[in-house]
Amino acid sequence: MPHTLIKRKPQSKYDVVMIGGGIMSATLATILHELDPSLNIAIFERLGRFAKESTAAWNNAGTGHAAFCELNYTPQKPDGSVDIGKAESIAEQFEVSKQFWSYLVDKNYIDTPKDFVNTCPHMSLVFGEKDAAFLKTRFDKMSQSALFSEMEFSTDHDKLREWIPLVMSKRNKSEVLAATKMNAGTDVNFGTLTRKMGSHLMRNTNVEIFLYTEVKDIDQEGKGWKLKVKDRTHRTKFDVSADFIFIGAGGYALPLLDSSDIKESEGYGGFPVSGQWLVTHNPELVEKHQAKVYTQASVGAPPMSVPHLDLRIIDGKKALLFGPFAGFSTKFLREGSYLDLPESVNTKNIRSLFGAWWHNMPLTKYLIQQVAMNKAQRMQHLREFVKDAKEEDWELKVAGQRVQIIKKDDELGGKLEFGTEVVTNKNGTIASLLGASPGASTAVSAMINVLEKCFPEKMNGDWKSKLTEIVPSYGQKLAENAELTKKLRDFSKEKLELEF
Repeated sequence: MPHTLIKRKPQSKYDVVMIGGGIMSATLATILHELDPSLNIAIFERLGRFAKESTAAWNNAGTGHAAFCELNYTPQKPDGSVDIGKAESIAEQFEVSKQFWSYLVDKNYIDTPKDFVNTCPHMSLVFGEKDAAFLKTRFDKMSQSALFSEMEFSTDHDKLREWIPLVMSKRNKSEVLAATKMNAGTDVNFGTLTRKMGSHLMRNTNVEIFLYTEVKDIDQEGKGWKLKVKDRTHRTKFDVSADFIFIGAGGYALPLLDSSDIKESEGYGGFPVSGQWLVTHNPELVEKHQAKVYTQASVGAPPMSVPHLDLRIIDGKKALLFGPFAGFSTKFLREGSYLDLPESVNTKNIRSLFGAWWHNMPLTKYLIQQVAMNKAQRMQHLREFVKDAKEEDWELKVAGQRVQIIKKDDELGGKLEFGTEVVTNKNGTIASLLGASPGASTAVSAMINVLEKCFPEKMNGDWKSKLTEIVPSYGQKLAENAELTKKLRDFSKEKLELEF
């Protein structure tokens, strides 16, 4: 039954509670309701709207990470060959996301897909003979996979001028450049998508949504959990019990997971990193760059800092973003507290934190250099892409906070984990998502992973056939099945109104 968006007070007991109103919680709640409509589900979001933190359009790269252009997903081995295993895995996960969104459109749960997903070619661009040779080796390997078979490669300046006229403007003809292009790439507004799912849950299901409602603490209660919850509007506090909890609270997932005292959370720490972009809305510039273009990360930089010049389509308006440039704040969320980082340090993770810091001095140096940069210095980096970029055309925009995972390591004490990670307890009654990239793009696969870990009997039983209806490729490897890959891409192309 439909219900009002905010109830005065939640029920005392739920089957499932989601903490956070971002892409992860909205995805998991939607899938769970499809698998079992009788489940009693609540979502608690501390802000006044879904998707205002990491999922928000300006806080999220919105690339639709499909591993078409991200060079850090295809490392070169010592023998010169290129490993595309991670790229294939991430590409498959993005196809799973597209299948799920297509299902939502097909069922009329959400409408107007162009509000949140649009076709935008994805390109890799490198400079110099050495990197051009690497890109050709990468292309030769990737184009053999069903997932990347339509990839194009060129070193020809005339062809590159067709693909990226803004980048090629005023280039010296003797300069060696190489690029790959995938026309099936997309730009995704995960904020709009999340709010569409939230609206569906509010109107058409019994999932209860509570805004301005913050979970402050989690304690074990028998086989389930007790949550200490604060109504931020009425400044009241109350307890809620749940059989299963999912923590999808962005940077706040770490302290909430720690408060649960599960053994699996021990040793995890987090280091907050903010992002900044140079942005232009100049229609003349935007018209000359209708793609997302990634290049190599600089030496000592983390993978999440790979420079890219992206077309973004947000609320129907086009813009170009260049970056990201790293910033620093001790907050775990944009609307968090400056005490978030110091309060997250404890006896269970201090060794991990110190070990990761000690063994990543170049990264520390890189962050300090990034924070100290002024706009003129950032413009110099942009001019590596856009030769005649003018300072007056570009403004600096602060993006969201990311919390870089640090986990314990027997040898190093602690190490940085650059992906996304699902942490669950052995009973499968609590799960949390930690990490940043590829993040939102692989939300559906991440949440299916949560279900497999926490509800294994149901996933191998009653839920399996329904999940296969939602995600037709579930349990299959697309990289090894060109026919199925084409069939599913054609279906999602039609339902999502893509134009490649």
